Amino acid sequence: MSIGIIKKVAGPLVIAEGMRDANMFDVVRVSNQRLIGEIIEMHGDQASVQVYEETSGLRPGEPVESTGVPLSVELGPGLIGSIFDGIQRPLVEIMKQTGNNLIRGVEIPSLNHDAVWTFEPAIEAGAEVCGGDIIGTVQETPIVIHKIMIPNGISGKIISISKGEYKLNDTVAVLEKKNGEKVNITMLQRWPVRVGRPYKEKLSPDMPLVTGQRVIDTLFPIAKGGVAAVPGPFGSGKTVVQHQLAKWAEADIVVYIGCGERGNEMTDVLTEFPELKDPKSGYSLMERTVLIANTSDMPVAAREASIYVGITIAEYFRDMGYSVALMADSTSRWAEALREMSGRLEEMPGEEGYPAYLGSRLAQFYERAGRVLSNGTENREGALSVIGAVSPPGGDISEPVSQATLRIVKVFWSLDASLAYKRHFPAINWLTSYSLYVSNMGKWFNSNANEKWNDSRGRLMSLLSDEAGLQEIVQLVGMDALSAPDRLKLEAARSIREDFLHQDAFHEVDTYTPLEKQFLMMQLVLQYYDVSTEALKKGVNIEPLVSVPVRERIGRFKYTPNEKVQAEFDTIIKELYHEIDELVGKED
Repeated sequence: MSIGIIKKVAGPLVIAEGMRDANMFDVVRVSNQRLIGEIIEMHGDQASVQVYEETSGLRPGEPVESTGVPLSVELGPGLIGSIFDGIQRPLVEIMKQTGNNLIRGVEIPSLNHDAVWTFEPAIEAGAEVCGGDIIGTVQETPIVIHKIMIPNGISGKIISISKGEYKLNDTVAVLEKKNGEKVNITMLQRWPVRVGRPYKEKLSPDMPLVTGQRVIDTLFPIAKGGVAAVPGPFGSGKTVVQHQLAKWAEADIVVYIGCGERGNEMTDVLTEFPELKDPKSGYSLMERTVLIANTSDMPVAAREASIYVGITIAEYFRDMGYSVALMADSTSRWAEALREMSGRLEEMPGEEGYPAYLGSRLAQFYERAGRVLSNGTENREGALSVIGAVSPPGGDISEPVSQATLRIVKVFWSLDASLAYKRHFPAINWLTSYSLYVSNMGKWFNSNANEKWNDSRGRLMSLLSDEAGLQEIVQLVGMDALSAPDRLKLEAARSIREDFLHQDAFHEVDTYTPLEKQFLMMQLVLQYYDVSTEALKKGVNIEPLVSVPVRERIGRFKYTPNEKVQAEFDTIIKELYHEIDELVGKED
């Protein structure tokens, strides 16, 4: 343990001397108020400390004490349903002790060490185990079974294990290493946040994370264990998109990081999530969610730590074999915290004042996502998918954070203010968004959704792309200048936009669309286009084709309850052919 003294204070940065025995990234306690901080730079015996609490009132000469350990999180039962700040302090517990405002220097364990949990052994004494093996379970919430794992780096034989009521630090099993040393296994683990948790093998991202949002699943899917960015200007619906993904995505656990967003926006999340019903279980969404709240008025340095804290908790649940979705809202505010600390350290600035290492720090964060085989003797598969919101100033995605993010992520959902103003939600622009996982997952969609899925998706994208070119012609010379086939293309594209891509997050049926229904919706639009194209060739005029009554039913198909979808689809197709045949008959 190293004790130095404060030499200089510059906002959240404290320079301390006499710290020769300390290490990079050690947690330190600053001043007699014992503010928590972390060493981010060393020069001889001088350490630069970023302090995770308000530094007003500090002065040179006060003590700085290194704890000798890096910034770590507590991992164990009690994580689910908790609300932490950027350095995993439990906000609800702090509020009970100190009131609504955070008091500096408060020291409260991240998890409740006095809570009693019922431990159910999964193995018996005598079993050979290694790091990552599951030795028992705890029913943490009605929908989450918390799996107690052997800490990484330990292996040997279990010599005792017993069912019962235990606190986090109680011994639930005793392990004997090969050298005869005995290790007490508890339900609590600690892990340094800046180090990714190890795994056996990273798997190919060839399975989709089904979200029930049509524009995402059909046009720009994200893989299980994939990474996506959602950039968009103010008011374009980033928060609703993230809420929808948290609610409907095929994830067992959701970790939501409110990183530097406005306080009232985070308040919405904190009040809405407990009220949102988990559609799969009927319980509150908080029963499978961990929230990290680090709003824009909280200390800026803690913002930088918050995404590492969140992703470490997410990796822990991934190692249990769960599919985890992590929402980071937003990485732009995190990058601003990096810029501020870099400026205090007097480092050479890069583009727009951001540090030169912005890209590598973003990559280190996103690279911790993935679908993996967890450590342990059994082949347990877990997935961690990361969805990062980006808030470019003025919606300009040419700024450094957006560009650095685009170089790393494989899915880009571009939220468009003009679509949002037209009340088209989700406001994901189909011309500027992309997903690089499509080719990897094509086989999965053809096998599990429908063998014509990829062809249908390709045709939808082609029609939308053609529409963009035709709209320019219409604006220049008017609709009358278009040929009948081109006008039909515009009508089919309008159907795709209004009937397929537009989705009501607050409608009880339309809020979630299973893949089977998404495919049938694609087929309705494409069948209308194909049958009408044939009718045009037989001399039918474009006007009656555009206004056939069946189009109203095609548009309302998305509100059909899932159990009636196939019957309604068959009826609409029959009606479509009947109405078009009548038009062809009149021409004959």
